[in-house]
Amino acid sequence: MKYKSRRQFIKEFGLGALGITTASSITQLKAFNAAYLNNTANTFNNDYKAIVCFFLNGGNDSFNMVVPRGNPEYDEYAVTRSDLAISQNELLPITPVTSDGKQYGLNPAMTHLHQLFNNGKVSFINNVGPLIEPTTKITYQNNSSPIPLGLFSHSDQLKNCQTGLPHVRTHFGWGGKMADMLNDMNMNQNVSMNISLSGTNIFQYGQTLVEFAIDPYDGSPGIDGYDPLASGFNGQRTEGIDLLLGVDHPDMYKKTYTDILKRSLDGSIEFRAAMDQIGTLNTFFSDNRISQSFKRITEVIMARDILGFKRQIFFVQMGGWDMHGELIDSHERNLTVVDNAMNEFVNGLEEIGMFDAVTTFTISDFGRTLTSNGNGSDHAWGGNAFVMGGDIKGGDMYGAYPSLALGGNYEIHNGVLIPTTSNDQYFAELALWFGVSPGDLSTLFPNIGNFYDTGSGMAPLGFMNL
Repeated sequence: MKYKSRRQFIKEFGLGALGITTASSITQLKAFNAAYLNNTANTFNNDYKAIVCFFLNGGNDSFNMVVPRGNPEYDEYAVTRSDLAISQNELLPITPVTSDGKQYGLNPAMTHLHQLFNNGKVSFINNVGPLIEPTTKITYQNNSSPIPLGLFSHSDQLKNCQTGLPHVRTHFGWGGKMADMLNDMNMNQNVSMNISLSGTNIFQYGQTLVEFAIDPYDGSPGIDGYDPLASGFNGQRTEGIDLLLGVDHPDMYKKTYTDILKRSLDGSIEFRAAMDQIGTLNTFFSDNRISQSFKRITEVIMARDILGFKRQIFFVQMGGWDMHGELIDSHERNLTVVDNAMNEFVNGLEEIGMFDAVTTFTISDFGRTLTSNGNGSDHAWGGNAFVMGGDIKGGDMYGAYPSLALGGNYEIHNGVLIPTTSNDQYFAELALWFGVSPGDLSTLFPNIGNFYDTGSGMAPLGFMNL
């Protein structure tokens, strides 16, 4: 049986001829959604998945996030970190499912993530970062291994972690390219499957799809004063905007801009109408932009069937991680915000029964130097990340956790660590879970073959249930 696309259904329902920027559009759209859901009730199955990219912008000092707790490893950590070291007795102990024979603990600010780890809802990816090929201290020092472009640079490493391409400079993100591959699974071609709570970003920028940016507090506000149901001044303004959008411009650039604006308005109206129809989310979320971003994501997921989505990619950015000074206190404050937001997000997803369908993962520009600059740390390379979700193999650590001693096997200078796990492995496993075929991984990550046999049938790292 061939199913109608959402666009076809809109047209047949009578909204296609005028678009949905008319005064009666919201009323029509609500009726349309009811009919649409009835039409697809037996055909739109429950194979919904979402990934949430949580970008810690600035370079997370992640070796103060996951810390060796036993001896002699803690002593090495304390000597190397000096004034940046967390007291051994303050660390929150964790026992990974797969032991490397060493003991670890979490930053004391991560009380909720500690519990989530113990409950199998969070895992950590150790010393991960951009690599072109497996690199050792020797191959780095003798220049026999190529290294990522712009190593230690914010602008370059921000791109590296969002494009998955450390060897070239490009503006296409691996989330955007993945959306290009999988968008046909969705029935909505008016609202992008890429939803950003942090505006324009590289991660979600694809060849055909880009982000649909919404605000954590206001949702999709559209054009100021544009309201198809308004009367008076705003009604006149809306009518004027519609007239301007109806002009057939002979100039290609004006026409392109007008078409983009039309689609944006259509998408905004459809999105707002869908959000008006969801139920009440009872979970408490803190009143800050990060927690509210994750609340908004939860609400958008509640509207997945109304909007016709089987796959969605979300992006949240949190700034303030470039801690060249006052690291201990600033890092604790940031981790507290992250910790609360993640716990609230889990509670929200569990309330709506969607925790198993959503995987959240962190990225950052780079790790930071293990050595202190006097009151903070500087730009480095490898760092730790976490993944969270109901379909991960939780309560564990993946990838080798390196020695933190100066002069160690992966330490090259000033406490800079060569990654022992590549971003390619980390990102490829998320892509496989999301629905990308093994054969398409090399399109997203051209260097993946240097770290993982895509034909092996095995997982790149093993942290997802594939």
